[in-house]
Amino acid sequence: MSNVFVSIKDIDTSEVKWIDARFSLADSEEGKRLYKESHVSGAVHWDLNDDLSDLTKRDGRQPMPSKDSLVELYRRSGLKIDDTILVYDDGGSPFATRAWWFLQYAGFLNAFIVVEGFDAIKESGVPVDKEITQPMKSSVNPDWNDSIYASREFVEKTVAGETENLLVDARAANRYRGDVEPLDRVAGHIPGALNFDWEQLKNDGKFQFDDRVKEMLSELADSDQRVTVYCGSGVTASPLYAMLSHYGYENIRLYVGSYSDWVSREDAQIEKG
Repeated sequence: MSNVFVSIKDIDTSEVKWIDARFSLADSEEGKRLYKESHVSGAVHWDLNDDLSDLTKRDGRQPMPSKDSLVELYRRSGLKIDDTILVYDDGGSPFATRAWWFLQYAGFLNAFIVVEGFDAIKESGVPVDKEITQPMKSSVNPDWNDSIYASREFVEKTVAGETENLLVDARAANRYRGDVEPLDRVAGHIPGALNFDWEQLKNDGKFQFDDRVKEMLSELADSDQRVTVYCGSGVTASPLYAMLSHYGYENIRLYVGSYSDWVSREDAQIEKG
């Protein structure tokens, strides 16, 4: 098992960089508001819309930012490639996992997701304040890992049987089947995809690390299998990506554009049921 998720009870926080990834899909300003009210001392805030998406693009609801904009994000966050980085959100949300994936993509291999949310981190005694963190800008050069990123073209090849990848849809079963579709142009799923609702990774709103989760993942795919995960917008697939990685799966990709990108073209192939 690889350490992707860590508990605040088990880590030395004295020499780490912190990233606050709190966000709300229901209120896009909430994360920034919460950060201004209180955050881990020294933490920078990465906003899903402003930093971890490029909303000027039309490749789905939370499109992939350019490498240039990501480099700027890493540098103004004061990050160095060998820093130990801890990412948190409210706990059990997909936003810290999204931020962590972007760190993996850029080659920050000492980045971890704190299982507990901000309130539990605060209660553990980690210092918090409301000062807006302004780190000294770094000159970091990412070591891009394009093997964990799935483009639309890669997924098209996967559907055509050309990549030996297993496609996994992390949305709720009723959206996967096409019974309902509250957000996207057309209901259904990418042809050939299996379904694994990311909410199954949690219990009482918290990510779980037990035999139940391990067994469900092993039933989904063998640890050496090539897997590409997606959801509606590329956000809620990131916890599934992170959990697979935590349990030692090494050949995983995230289709950042996800289903909202897939159905953006009129000729997109769709399956239902």
